[in-house]
Amino acid sequence: MWLEYLLALVALAAALATRPWRLLASRKPLVHESHGAASALWTPLLATLVFLPWLWALPTLHQMPLQLQWSGACLVVLMLGWPLAIPVLLAVGAIAGVLSPALNWADALGAAIWLGVVPATLALALGALVRRFVGTQPFVYVLGRAFLGTVACVFASGVLSQWSGHLLPGVGSELSLVARWLMAWGDGFVTGMLTAIFVAFKPEWLATWSDQLYLQRPPQ
Repeated sequence: MWLEYLLALVALAAALATRPWRLLASRKPLVHESHGAASALWTPLLATLVFLPWLWALPTLHQMPLQLQWSGACLVVLMLGWPLAIPVLLAVGAIAGVLSPALNWADALGAAIWLGVVPATLALALGALVRRFVGTQPFVYVLGRAFLGTVACVFASGVLSQWSGHLLPGVGSELSLVARWLMAWGDGFVTGMLTAIFVAFKPEWLATWSDQLYLQRPPQ
């Protein structure tokens, strides 16, 4: 459990050092790729705090032979940016612990780290690599970062979680890896689909999207 505490403290300190609340307090972008309408991020932030805790707590709210778990962290990073996503995901873990009587605080912290902080951080690193080596095209953003990137990051986080001792209940280690691989694809499909919809209709909900960067539009 000390590893989860350490990861949470390091990630939270690094995120807060960038003062991510500036994205919510003004319309000025925090980083070069942020969309101009920063105040619109209140909508995805509040939606994350309302819906994601229930999805994290769902496997412990009823009996299931296989506890399928959706992360959603990569989508949160695309919507809020990594600095703002980290405290939000830690808050989601705390809320999930309140919602589920079967989820103690150690399990809630583990969920916040392995379903939230770790895949979110991997998504940040992968996004930087995709922009650097593949380019800044809408197709690359949706397919590379939102879809395939989510699959890779969620599965890698699941593998690291299993190596740290977090096994799926009632499932062997080999079958557990297969289950995590399949769950990562489900996460990727949902993230890719929603990201494509947001790019088309609600780009202001994506802090990591920029018309100037991905569509080569001049600033207005």
